[in-house]
Amino acid sequence: MTWQISSVLPVWVLSLVGAIVIAIVLPREQYLTWVAIVLAGAVILTFLIQLGVRRTEGFVVRAMASIGVSAIILAIASGVVALLG
Repeated sequence: MTWQISSVLPVWVLSLVGAIVIAIVLPREQYLTWVAIVLAGAVILTFLIQLGVRRTEGFVVRAMASIGVSAIILAIASGVVALLG
């Protein structure tokens, strides 16, 4: 189980750090554009990590967990930015 968590955790961290950085650095008008770019980066990183793991069992579950939680993180961050902005 630990190798499964370690294969999805970097994607979640990338999404969280990306959401925080773009919320702080960029103007509010450009936020949604960069959220989409961070999510695209999360998808690419997910497949790079999962293909690097070289385990076929659980591939879909790990990919769904990586991308799904990343989307939830970015959605929550977008909501917070919308409320504060």
